[in-house]
Amino acid sequence: MDESLNKFDRIIAILIQLQSKKIVRAQDLADRFNVSLRTIYRDVRTLEASGVPIYSEAGIGYSLMDGYRLPPIMFTREEAGSFIAAEKLMQKFTDAALDKHYKSAMFKLKAVLKNSDKDWLDAIESKVIMQSNQKLFNENAPNALTLFFEGIAEKKQILLLYQTFDTEEINERRIEPVGIFHENNFWYVLGYCHLRKDYRQFRTDRIQQIRKTELDFTLEHKTLEELLCKENNVHTLIKVRILVSKKIARYLSWERKQYGFVSEKNIGSQVEMTFMCFDIRESFPRWFLMFADQSEIIEPEELKDRVLELLELNLNKLLQKK
Repeated sequence: MDESLNKFDRIIAILIQLQSKKIVRAQDLADRFNVSLRTIYRDVRTLEASGVPIYSEAGIGYSLMDGYRLPPIMFTREEAGSFIAAEKLMQKFTDAALDKHYKSAMFKLKAVLKNSDKDWLDAIESKVIMQSNQKLFNENAPNALTLFFEGIAEKKQILLLYQTFDTEEINERRIEPVGIFHENNFWYVLGYCHLRKDYRQFRTDRIQQIRKTELDFTLEHKTLEELLCKENNVHTLIKVRILVSKKIARYLSWERKQYGFVSEKNIGSQVEMTFMCFDIRESFPRWFLMFADQSEIIEPEELKDRVLELLELNLNKLLQKK
């Protein structure tokens, strides 16, 4: 919660939080709003004086009379359960600022539940964990998504210090963000880059610094879907077919999409997989080598040659070290 909240905003926020749980401790309120316990006591007395039915018990906390709520909307228990999954996803897969805003929204959502539903929600909340092994945001730019959202909505240019994939060099990029998408476990922004004079994708974990400027967009941009489709069509797709043992095939289901997986069919003890690939020189053949002893390439011949080339390079290195 923003430390700059005035007394009125804080009291309203306290009322919403009181409605979000069956019992709320004064210390939890003090921690959330970064104020003293004495301030919380005064704010609660103000709510009581205005007619809000608050019950308190020393050493336990505050609660509202069951049935008292201001918001006119109600949620079912199942709908409330879906919010728990969404909240856990927000904690792990979005930036710090968006997570903070979502937590504030969750207090408001929980505020309209009946006490029995709050208990039901509390019972499952601690039993849901979302885990991510990917570093989604650079520690120097933890609120990248939030600033991109603002730039898109306000049509303001964003200034980045960005490290490209194939170099340690960090370049300054001034972009007009068009849209944000999540793909292959990473967040990307697609925007018009003034340095390259074209549209480019930027991965959030490679952003070293980010700042919203007061410069307006200079162009009228198409939708994110249109630009992504156009970008994908620029590359020539190559059809790849491989045979993989059924034992190994089931372990590839999580990764194969990022290599252009299209379809599969069972052929005896093997699975034939079809891909439409952008890159059969680097990414696909190196991935294929991870399970090459349990697989074979049907087509194209160019992929077979590249895999053989990589194997020969590795063999030569091993022989040189003996």
